[in-house]
This record gives sequence, structure tokens and C-alpha cells, in this order.
Amino acid sequence: MNIAIIGAGMAGLACGEALSRGGHSVTLFDKGRGPGGRMSTRRVPTALGEAAFDHGAQYFTVRDAGFAARVDSWVAQGCVAAWPAAGSDAFVGVPGMNAPIRQMAAEATVHWGTRVTDIVVAGETGGWQIGVDGGTTHHADAVIIAVPAEQAAVLVASIAPAMAALARKATAAPCWTAMFAFAERLPMAIDCIRGEAADPLGWAARNNAKPGRSGPEAWVVQAGPDWSTAHLEDDGELIGATLLAALADRIGGPLPAPIAQNTHRWRFARSGSAGIPALWDGSRRIGMCGDWLIGPRVEAAWLSGTALGAMMGST
Repeated sequence: MNIAIIGAGMAGLACGEALSRGGHSVTLFDKGRGPGGRMSTRRVPTALGEAAFDHGAQYFTVRDAGFAARVDSWVAQGCVAAWPAAGSDAFVGVPGMNAPIRQMAAEATVHWGTRVTDIVVAGETGGWQIGVDGGTTHHADAVIIAVPAEQAAVLVASIAPAMAALARKATAAPCWTAMFAFAERLPMAIDCIRGEAADPLGWAARNNAKPGRSGPEAWVVQAGPDWSTAHLEDDGELIGATLLAALADRIGGPLPAPIAQNTHRWRFARSGSAGIPALWDGSRRIGMCGDWLIGPRVEAAWLSGTALGAMMGST
């Protein structure tokens, strides 16, 4: 089949890999400018060189044997490494969290910077018509939705209402993230700090201490999900000041003035869980995959995409 996948994150690319191995022609569409999504790395120029921040997913863990084999292949390629500071089973992309996504995308056909506006039944020709910004349309025999649940629900509301209803139930928790670069090392012996869901500091990490990183002292501070929800619409500058103060409080003293700082609001940071691996309607050739179907983990996104590829191969 000629298959269109909406979303080129971990789930969409994993599904594309499985389908391509089965001999299908796969094209992915993603509104982002390049690989990453919630595994993005932001790079900021400073007077001491470029500071890098993994401002989305901080690391990922491995439980499933199939995913473990995929991670082993990334390790062999040099785009993933263990990060013991976060745990005995923690891994990160090298030199940024988006490295494995980049590796997967490099072997796929992906239209970046392309926002899908509508999906409609193709009529006499069969299959689907995928409309994108600018009025262009693409025909596909099958279509896969691999975006966060909130976005998926909107895309399929008129063409797959049952799928849309399931997606609407699996809402994600937001996350405010602040990024700070410093001219000197902060007086903290460990590289990770964990907080609580209701705290302004739910997690903090010395990003430049991860494998394969360089540049000045760089910290990522992520607010707890409950706190982020309560302050979702607050001003970004105020959020940055609050998270910087929270970091200083956990370190136990005043911090030097940052040489660079930024904030980012992830509205769909930590996915919900629908309790199933993937969705596939073989009669209409439409499916869904994503971490929101299994749970809020990078591994869950890969498992969901891979499961959907297997479902489609068996029909």
C-alpha cells in the first residue's frame, strides 16, 4: 500500500519502519521544522559557546525485548548512550535527545514543516486525500495518525468518531520548562534533582553532563505536572524566574546570573493512557499510534508504532 503517516515522532517513525520492512511505500508529514518533537534539543548561542538543552524528554528507559534490540542498534551507531546519573536503565540520545529520531527520519520520506489540515475519503479512487497547508493534497491507500491525543481527536473527528472519542479521553499533562546557561559550574555534586508533581521544580538536570555533550554549564528545569497545570497560562518570564528560584533553593544558595535563559511550555508533555497498543480499522484503512495509547514513555511510543505496523501487516 501507499501509506501516509501524520506525525514523524517516535511512534510515527517506528510504524513507518515496520511498514517499510513489509514492502509498503510510506510518506510521513510533520508540522515541525525537523526531527525531535518532545525529544527536541534547543541550542542557544552564548559568550562561552553554544549551550544545548534537551528541553523535552530527559531520558528514556528500556523494558521490552524488541525495544532493547532497537536501542542496541542505536548504541552501535553512536546515537544513543547510557546515562547512569538518571538511573541504571536510563539512556539518552547523543549528542542530543533527538539523535535517534534523526537517524530514523534520515531513512524515511518525511515532509517537514507540513501541517495537515484535513483528511477526507478519496471517493471514487478509494483511500484517503490528505490536505496540507497551501492547498496541496496527497493521496494514500491508508492513513495513520501519530500525533498527541488532543491533536489526533481533532483530525479524525469527522472521519473516525470512535477513535476521536478514545483520544479525547486520554488527555496529557502539561509541563513548563526553563533553560539556564551559566558561566561556571553550579555547586551541586549530582547531575539530577527530582521533585514532586505539585512542585515548581519537578525535575532538574545538568544537561552538559550527559554523554556526548559540550559547551557551558546548562541546566534544564521542568515544573511538576500539577504545578504546570495550575500555572499553564502564566507569563513565560515569570515562570523562568520562579523555576530559577526553585533551582537555587534546591542547590542551597544564590546562583550566578545566567548567561542565557529561555522557557518553553509543553501543553501535551506527559501523555495519558488508553490501555491499548494501537488502533487499526482494516476495512477503512485508518489507524492511530502513539504513547498516549500505552503510557507516557519514549518506549511506549516505539511499541505503539511497531504494534500498529504489525497489525496492518496481518490484515
